[in-house]
Amino acid sequence: MLSDADHLVGRSYEAERAPGEQYDQFPRRIAYLIDPSGTIARSYDVSDVAGFAAKVLGDIAQLQEDPPT
Repeated sequence: MLSDADHLVGRSYEAERAPGEQYDQFPRRIAYLIDPSGTIARSYDVSDVAGFAAKVLGDIAQLQEDPPT
């Protein structure tokens, strides 16, 4: 758990909500898919919790079939 009263961490991870946006006092849920070399392969704004796992698993399968060059 992290206290981020000045929003510096949320801003750094692009999780800060815009002023006036619904739930603007809370950060967005952001997840990252990191490849074996430590590179961020995909990022996700996790607003669809029900479909999130399937999306990540699909992206992993796609990256295994067609790795970035």
